Amino acid sequence: MNKNLAAPCGLYCGACGVYIATAEKNEKIREKFSKAYGSPLSETHCTGCLSDNPDDIFMYCKVCPIKTCAREKGLEGCFQCDEFPCVHIERFPSAEGKKVLMEAVPRWKQLGTEKWLKDEARRYTCKSCGAVLYRGARFCRNCRTPFAAE
Repeated sequence: MNKNLAAPCGLYCGACGVYIATAEKNEKIREKFSKAYGSPLSETHCTGCLSDNPDDIFMYCKVCPIKTCAREKGLEGCFQCDEFPCVHIERFPSAEGKKVLMEAVPRWKQLGTEKWLKDEARRYTCKSCGAVLYRGARFCRNCRTPFAAE
């Protein structure tokens, strides 16, 4: 299991469109996310929030105040913090993302990192065709089966 996909905030990087487009070397999808995020195409790539090389991290995730806070406190993630949810969570820029992390962090705390990562990978996999799905997807991008993360 790739621990670089365990973003401290609780958003599983394996379900991030930028990460998926990078992993699949899919330039068409990368271009769509570049436009959606208003980020330069040259900076719209990622190998996971906790990648060793800062150049391999999506531009917004490089400067994430939640990740900075966790590092300063010596924590793996918000699931270890007694202050969760905090002001950083309240100010999270995406309503959909905030909703997901508010559900994910307590699960992560309950399951532990390894089991949580496996569970997140399973949650974001199409049960019909096995495709990896984006967070927020309503349909599988391959077989068009309706999708709702459990």
